[in-house]
Formats: sequence, structure tokens, C-alpha cells
Amino acid sequence: MPHPTTDALRATLDAQREHVLGILAGLDDEALRRPVLPTGWSCLGLVRHLALDGERFWFRCVVAGEPNPISGLGDVGNAWRISPDVPARAVLDLYRQEVERANAILAGARLDAPPAWWPTGLFGDWRLDDVRQVILHMITETACHAGHLDAVRELIDGRTWLILPE
Repeated sequence: MPHPTTDALRATLDAQREHVLGILAGLDDEALRRPVLPTGWSCLGLVRHLALDGERFWFRCVVAGEPNPISGLGDVGNAWRISPDVPARAVLDLYRQEVERANAILAGARLDAPPAWWPTGLFGDWRLDDVRQVILHMITETACHAGHLDAVRELIDGRTWLILPE
């Protein structure tokens, strides 16, 4: 039986994941690829970053220690850059697939379990000590990027996510 704290953390993370996809709903391919901010990233690039550098890295690599994703880390390149020949739907589907895989991992994980793998040297002395901290990190990361997508979507066509009327 899942732990109430695990359920609460998962529900919070899932709400942020839904926000990421929800704020992009209805955008066409051109808008999803268009860089809006001076840094040059697109909505699709940010979603791919969340899929690969977020969900896959933190849950499949760090929490579960899956060897194939770990050995493939060097093949990812710049997750923020999307080739024009990659369909937008493929990027959005990749994010959904990585979320499903992460949720499957979390379903069997104990919050106090240490990471199965840690990228020694990548973050200096900084380290997350258990699955709880990884989930909290991903809530923060996903919420931060959902906010970025909110701002970009508003610049693209004026749509907002959760703005309360006066």
C-alpha cells in the first residue's frame, strides 16, 4: 500500500507535469519550435530537457540505476535543441513516456532509499541523499520550467494557465 507522503509528493509532481503539457495545448508546430526569449530555447526544447535531463536522468538513472539510460547519457547532446525533422508530437510523447516510466519506478520506491546511482563529479559536493529529495528536486525543477512555459505561452498568444480573474 502506498505511503500517504509518497502519494502527496506524486500528486504534486503530477500536477506540475500536467501544467507543462496543459500550457502547451493548442500550440501549432511553428509556435512550439519558435524561440521567444533571447536565450533561444523553444517550448519543445524545454519539454525535451524535462524528459531527458529531468525525468529520465533523475528517476531512471539516479533512483533506479538503469544501466542503459546511464550509459546513454553522453548520447543525449543538448536536450534543449530540437532538430527540424523531429515531429513535435514525438517530443511530447517522449515526455509522457518518461513520466510513465518514472511513475512506475516511484511506485516501487521507498522515500528513504538512497539513490541507486549517483553521477560522481557532475555536481561537485552537492548530492541528494534519498528518493524523497529526488522527488522534491523534480517538483521544483518541473514547477520552475512550467512557469517559464507560462511566460512564453503568454508572449506567443496571450493564453495563461491559472490566472484568477479580479
